[in-house]
Amino acid sequence: MAKPAPDSGALPQERQQRILAKLRNDGRVVAAELAAIFDVSEDSIRRDLRELAAMGLCKRVYGGALLPTATPSPLKQRRSEHSARKQALARKAAELVRPGQTLLIDTGTTNVAIASVLPTGARLTVITNAPHIAQLLLDREGFDVLLIGGRVDASIGGTIGAQAVEQVRRVRADLCFPGACAIDAAHGLWGFDSEEALFKRAMIEASDETVVVATDDKLGAVATHQVAELSRVQHLVVEHSADRAARTAFTARGVAVHRADSA
Repeated sequence: MAKPAPDSGALPQERQQRILAKLRNDGRVVAAELAAIFDVSEDSIRRDLRELAAMGLCKRVYGGALLPTATPSPLKQRRSEHSARKQALARKAAELVRPGQTLLIDTGTTNVAIASVLPTGARLTVITNAPHIAQLLLDREGFDVLLIGGRVDASIGGTIGAQAVEQVRRVRADLCFPGACAIDAAHGLWGFDSEEALFKRAMIEASDETVVVATDDKLGAVATHQVAELSRVQHLVVEHSADRAARTAFTARGVAVHRADSA
């Protein structure tokens, strides 16, 4: 979709309709970019987004807005979505694992794929909050598995909350794989749920290195709760189709970017 011509004289209602059209086309909008496109202040854009949100036409998040979302798809449904792409990401992520390491693996369908391709016979210890991942590894030989307890959130397929966070703070890992809702080179890793974001943050603090594995739609996206600054992320695994400019932006910030093979 072509950028609207800069137009500081547009009426707020006209600008909001054009913002809404861009949102429906792109799935998200960023306030700073909209301010430049329409040649108005970010305060004006934020006011537009507040009014659109009040009408239920968008969901405001840090730095911009998303299309309003319904209840997340059931976990079983998400497991079957884009499986080939997730397997390609998982194989590249598994290359970062070394024998004898302790891994912290978050819940999430991409992380399930990672668990399924971890090398056997590598004396790996896996700590996870996802019962499905724990069971998957118990069905394979050669893994020591520690399941983090606490309240199980059915929508994410894992434990979160104070008990889970406290348990993570009492362990130490070589690598962690926090699930990614959104990541960008300027603001780091973000999530949509405050409790889930707190758990991911505890994972990162308990680990020597962090590996974020992200499908294309997560790169440059916006979400509600910050998990970590980008300085806490050492590795980013992206799809083969990931935008070159996006990859370069992360590399420039000191993140090792690993590009998966084509799915």
